[in-house]
Amino acid sequence: MRIGIIGAGHIGSTLARHFVRIGHDVVISNSRGPDTLAGLVEEVGGGLRAVSAREAAEFGQVVVVSIPYGRYKELPADALKDKVVIDTCNYYPERDGHDPDLDNDSTTSSEKIRAHTDADLVKAFNAIHWQNLRDRGRSKGDPDRPAIPVSGTDTEAKAVVAGLIRDIGFDPVDAGDIGHGGRSHQPGSRLYGAEMSAREMNDLLRAGAAV
Repeated sequence: MRIGIIGAGHIGSTLARHFVRIGHDVVISNSRGPDTLAGLVEEVGGGLRAVSAREAAEFGQVVVVSIPYGRYKELPADALKDKVVIDTCNYYPERDGHDPDLDNDSTTSSEKIRAHTDADLVKAFNAIHWQNLRDRGRSKGDPDRPAIPVSGTDTEAKAVVAGLIRDIGFDPVDAGDIGHGGRSHQPGSRLYGAEMSAREMNDLLRAGAAV
């Protein structure tokens, strides 16, 4: 699969390592230009290439967006239209500036990014600490295999992302759509930052106790 990653922070670079390791064709970008990613490209190897954000969006069959939420309007929306986009972003008003729509909970950050990009957006990897994402992957059936919540409105897109999560050593848990479901693993929820098995996470979601 061709995977483009926009954002080379902890989550973006960790996902690049995982996706290269399991054999995908991966490109990565940041806001400072491809030359600034030479060290990461050399370290990861495996054919990882540094490109511009637009090139990453155009290249990927799946595109990971891992940037500060406050900069989502900088995304090349036309290049992301109708693509599977994995949204790892979280809204932190102290960093991003206040967004009235999110402050009054009339919508979610993922719904706003989807409206901007018109993509088949799936929220994932936003609730796991990057070091756990780097280190905690386990083989299928391992009782210590951590769960990662996933929310999205497009069933096929969500299935693609769930497959990637399984392949890198985690159990995807369907949290629902990106409205109600997205709220269940955004900052302030019980799933945000939680280290749980798939069974524990599913039980919490079924009980309606995640938000």
